Amino acid sequence: MKIVYFYEEESEKALFQESLVGDEIVFLKGTVQDNQNYQDETAEAIVVFVNSQVTAEDMKRFPNLKFIATRSTGFDHIDLSEAKNRNITISNVPTYGENTVAEFSFALLLALARKIYPAYNRVVEEGSFSQEGLKGFDLSGKTIGIVGAGNIGKHSIAIANGFGMEVIAFDAYRNEEFAQNANFKYVEFDQLLSSADIISLHVPLNPHTRHLINKENISKIKKGAILINTSRGEVVETEAIVEALEKGILSGAGLDVLEEEGLMDDEISLIFQEHPNPESLKTVLANQYLIDHPQVIITPHIAFDTQEAINRIFNTSIENLKAFGKGNPINLVKN
Repeated sequence: MKIVYFYEEESEKALFQESLVGDEIVFLKGTVQDNQNYQDETAEAIVVFVNSQVTAEDMKRFPNLKFIATRSTGFDHIDLSEAKNRNITISNVPTYGENTVAEFSFALLLALARKIYPAYNRVVEEGSFSQEGLKGFDLSGKTIGIVGAGNIGKHSIAIANGFGMEVIAFDAYRNEEFAQNANFKYVEFDQLLSSADIISLHVPLNPHTRHLINKENISKIKKGAILINTSRGEVVETEAIVEALEKGILSGAGLDVLEEEGLMDDEISLIFQEHPNPESLKTVLANQYLIDHPQVIITPHIAFDTQEAINRIFNTSIENLKAFGKGNPINLVKN
């Protein structure tokens, strides 16, 4: 099988070559978009990450394409409808970083709760050990609202219980037995917004979750709450976060993801385009506001990025490719 692999780091190449002996592998550095002039009439499979948008036009560049392996759980970066029309099978990595992402969510939360970032800057930039303005708050006794009680959400619930927090959760599919055993209760979404001191998002991006928190419901959030988002940037309307911070509805936000985050590396080019997309431009400017905001911590989509999780991603992706090659595909994305 001929495979085109879009890679991020050189170390990935040796691992896949050693594991897929007998397959022809073409390695391309960067994303599908970074290699938009590349076409391959014989490639049967491509391997991508979430930073690669796989559109209908991209699929045309691979007329013999039969399989897409995404090294991620999420698959909103792939045009599922076009893949279905072309009879292309898609596999993902359904579980690799449940504890990894949950742990990072609490890293963001603790950094905000204890004002670690401004404290660090004070010592490094000013050489000052003054404690003025650095009083934080305990997690113990606070109410955390987990939005999405799936694999990552379940780990987040366990961690929250370890901190002695009151845990409430919203999920489209409730498991009351699990809730009883895991010491939390399900609530409706609006109740979660109005009751939680901390809101932590752990849902996939789909038409139902896009702008789940938005300008219409942001005012329902408990005044002074903290928002943590390690899911997808588009789950929250960026303008709503800006508005909530300006009005004091949110006292802080820890964001590992942003709307239009792919444009942030090239925002200057976007601004000086002859006809820039107004909505994209507005979102990028709002993102810059959040980056500069003293009560916001933003990280570059690294919640998943530990050695252990990456190993699980690669191992599962390799198994996905082997299984498809044998005619028994696994970890299928329904499209």
